[in-house]
Amino acid sequence: MIRTLIAALTALVLTTLPAAAQKLSLGEVSQYLNSIQSAKGQFTQINGDGSISTGTISIKRPGKVRFEYNPPDQALVLAWAGAVYVFDKKLGGQPETYPLSQTPLSIILAQNVNLGRAGMVTGHSYDGTATTVTAQDPEHPDRGSIQMKFTGQPVQLRQWVITDGNGSKTTVVLGALDNANLPNSVFDVNRVK
Repeated sequence: MIRTLIAALTALVLTTLPAAAQKLSLGEVSQYLNSIQSAKGQFTQINGDGSISTGTISIKRPGKVRFEYNPPDQALVLAWAGAVYVFDKKLGGQPETYPLSQTPLSIILAQNVNLGRAGMVTGHSYDGTATTVTAQDPEHPDRGSIQMKFTGQPVQLRQWVITDGNGSKTTVVLGALDNANLPNSVFDVNRVK
């Protein structure tokens, strides 16, 4: 059922977009990711246990992201100052914290994305509609990987699947990422109430 849902969501996203003319090169994908400075959009997340969440994503490169989940979820995930903070408003208390560098999301949020770096890309394919790039930290492949799906004309990031070091997968399907002038305070963990 989960695979069917993921396939349906992917098909829906990809069929509503203009088809790409060809496989995007790693240089084109890196250039696109580096062009994202400050953006906001909607997302649908399919968790490893099959549950589905929706919300708003805000990105400010380098190093900042905010996943604000819609009700009934009461979660907030922030990347700020080199760390990822996971807040569960329902439980309260201190957030779970992880070094950003130890998550595959750090590849997208890096100061300079260079997918041509030796050992970073473990997969690069094209299915006639979208280019898929699977990447990992070549120095720490045990920390997991990120599989990103891009459409072309213009290049847009449409989905990623993060596989953590334990093999658990989380899929994020993105709506359009629109340029937005986001202040740093949007990502500041000290402002979370």
